[in-house]
Amino acid sequence: MIKTVKVMLIPNNVQRTKMFQYAGAARFAYNWALAKEKENYEKGGKFISDSELRKEFTRLRNSDEYAWLQSISNNVTKQAIKDACTAYKNFFKGLQRYPRFKLKKKSTPRFYQDNVKIQFSDTHVKFEGFSSSRKVNKQKLNWVRLAEHGRIPTDAKYMNPRISFDGLNWWISVCIEFPDCKKSLNTDGIGIDLGVKDLAICSDTNKYKNINKSQSVKELEKRKRRLQRSVSRKYEQNKEKGKYCKTHNIVKNEILLLKVNHRLTNIRKNYLNQTTSEIVNRKPRFICIEDLNVSGMMKNRHLSKAVQNQGFFEFRKQLEYKCNAEGIQLIVADRFYPSSKLCNCCGRIKKDLKLSDRTYRCECGNVIDRDFQAALNLKDYGEQFAS
Repeated sequence: MIKTVKVMLIPNNVQRTKMFQYAGAARFAYNWALAKEKENYEKGGKFISDSELRKEFTRLRNSDEYAWLQSISNNVTKQAIKDACTAYKNFFKGLQRYPRFKLKKKSTPRFYQDNVKIQFSDTHVKFEGFSSSRKVNKQKLNWVRLAEHGRIPTDAKYMNPRISFDGLNWWISVCIEFPDCKKSLNTDGIGIDLGVKDLAICSDTNKYKNINKSQSVKELEKRKRRLQRSVSRKYEQNKEKGKYCKTHNIVKNEILLLKVNHRLTNIRKNYLNQTTSEIVNRKPRFICIEDLNVSGMMKNRHLSKAVQNQGFFEFRKQLEYKCNAEGIQLIVADRFYPSSKLCNCCGRIKKDLKLSDRTYRCECGNVIDRDFQAALNLKDYGEQFAS
């Protein structure tokens, strides 16, 4: 079983500068390869393989005009060219959109490290080419400090190490192969109904609240709105001849706004991780969830922000990989299955059920919370397809 581990880096100023140089070189190599492929296609030529482009880029790298590439690890630019060729090939296979050139202002700074030459200790990671000097004090420049100690095993086989910058911090993500662990599961299953009032209501009576209604998140949202208004006012005040002028105070406020945004994202993602882990750790035989039309729900201007903040897609994605790791069957109910409108006692479907009706009342005398009944119906749906 292959897992991806992502850890924040704590580089010093010199290492941070080298990382931005590596990311810039990777962006340059990607754009160069994409331009070559595009130019060749317009002339009626066939697809250029990444091996041919890498050989040509090596000759370009050794020229006087591009001597600055000599200070960059060769594996960084080679992998960027390979990524560009893969993206170009996937477009013609119909797997993705046409690849675009990466802009310095808009693209995320990121680069690749060789999976053979990269090294990990409990506290640091060694990058290739940060310092070519053999002196001990200079060699220390290659070792970048990790924010979490002992998170990445030191004696494992690493795959696809990637370093990226999120606007505030540098991160390293690496794939590691772990042994499969089969655990005994319970005989019972769980149905989960996702909603806006509460994040998840389970058929075993467990309920998980909406974290966005907590006081800490509300205070951060309030601070975010004030910072957004402050930045907008400063842009308008410093407008000159129809163009916006970015001042140092605007940069400071934008950094503060970015920190608040990251804080909100981390709180929501951490809560989703805790919720999904708690559900999976109960070791059910199967888990049944509904296939929500999130893009359709986002078109409702009254609910779009609440739906977006809940993170339904992230919830499902986390459940999928955690269920695969534990050997639990994840069943996704049909999108048009009436989980909320179906009576769990008599099987009648209440077609006139509104979103504002939080209590389900049936002609057979069944009075129950609509979300809990939806979870029970999803559990019954899962029993039909559970293996």
